[in-house]
Amino acid sequence: MLNKYARAFFTRVLTPFAAFLIRRGVSPDTVTLLGTAGVVVGALVFFPMGEFFWGTIVITLFVFSDLVDGNMARQLGRSSRWGAFLDSTLDRVADSAVFGGFALWYAGSGDDNVLCAVSIFCLASGQVVSYTKARGESIGLPVAVNGLIERAERLVISLVAAGLAGMHTFGVPGIDILLPIALWIVAVGSLVTLIQRVVTVRREAAEADAATAKENASQESVAQDGAAQEGAPQSSSQNSEATS
Repeated sequence: MLNKYARAFFTRVLTPFAAFLIRRGVSPDTVTLLGTAGVVVGALVFFPMGEFFWGTIVITLFVFSDLVDGNMARQLGRSSRWGAFLDSTLDRVADSAVFGGFALWYAGSGDDNVLCAVSIFCLASGQVVSYTKARGESIGLPVAVNGLIERAERLVISLVAAGLAGMHTFGVPGIDILLPIALWIVAVGSLVTLIQRVVTVRREAAEADAATAKENASQESVAQDGAAQEGAPQSSSQNSEATS
């Protein structure tokens, strides 16, 4: 849902910046790589130290590269399978770093094994949710469902909560509870989304298999009718010879 509206808005906002980078000779692939590196550093350096506010600021600055590189490619007319593959692959790396950073905090100074496990579940379920759609599409199914929580929702919920929770270090009381709440929401939402996509793929696969079986049966019936028609004149000829 956020993808539909937020991407359209930020694409318009970031178009001038994308054009500026193009004029400076920067390639979309370079932006993709630098953006991912920035997210990884922000998540795996700041989050394990409990610096959620500054970590979120760094990640937010770099996460927009996901929109900038695509915008640049469109302006250059260079949209390609390689660019789409690189972007999608590095998205998975960035997501893993974010939830991995949360897991490292709770496994260490955060001292909460349950939230560490929830963070790891968010990391793993996010990868599987993306995989189910990609795998379904690779076998020719439309996978006509997005689900409750997609990548954009996972990142927005987690990063907003982390940034606000980080204000605890500035003396805001009780606000650090937002991050655990957000992680539980993402975990449950990701599980629901995974189930939605699996159910959709199962239904679409059954419909596709039934359509294929029906088509094969129809072709076999046509072939049998053709063979019967070819055999009919031959039988009449044989009967005429036998009579004479």
